[in-house]
Amino acid sequence: MELFTPDLQRWLDLAGIFVFAISGALLAVRKNFDVIGIALLAFATGLGGGIFRDLVIGAVPPAAFGDAGYFLTPLVTSVLVIFLHPQVERINRAVQVFDAAGLGFFCVVGTIKAHEYGLGAFAAAALGVATAAGGGVVRDVLANEVPLLLRWDREIYAVPAMVGAGSVALLLHYDALNDLTMALCVLTAFALRLLALHHGWRAPRAWRRRSARAEDG
Repeated sequence: MELFTPDLQRWLDLAGIFVFAISGALLAVRKNFDVIGIALLAFATGLGGGIFRDLVIGAVPPAAFGDAGYFLTPLVTSVLVIFLHPQVERINRAVQVFDAAGLGFFCVVGTIKAHEYGLGAFAAAALGVATAAGGGVVRDVLANEVPLLLRWDREIYAVPAMVGAGSVALLLHYDALNDLTMALCVLTAFALRLLALHHGWRAPRAWRRRSARAEDG
């Protein structure tokens, strides 16, 4: 059963691409990349997770290759960031806020689309998390940084996506997903990530680790 119209699905995808592309472009500005690097990071961040999702569920060619809007969105975003990016001292905070927004959008949209292609609740939620984190991982690798998803010394990243995707999966299971509950799932993941950033919440590491060093290389 299709939960949302194709037009609504498209706009949700574009919204997620937009906010993730902003985070990618802003990180490129902070890393002092040129305009090509800014555009490349915006494209990779905005489209990476969605392309991965579509390839896994068999939605080929991926939506990003069949709709000009999917390419125009990160392109326009790149131009906006190039000319209107915040003051240098505020760029890092802006990257985190837009990344959190993208995380919220994509974990929800990815779960919904995976479910519509026949995946069960657990598998759909797992793919929703992968959709949300995929663009950020590609962004960080291209920017020569350890992905946030793998860093113990950074605030929780995957957990908010798991909460958002898991909430959607539960709502789908009980046939309770609608525009309002979907928006609440997005806001929950977004707010949880922002709270983690504000309070410094981190996931626990291995129990009884032998090394107490702050960094292991």
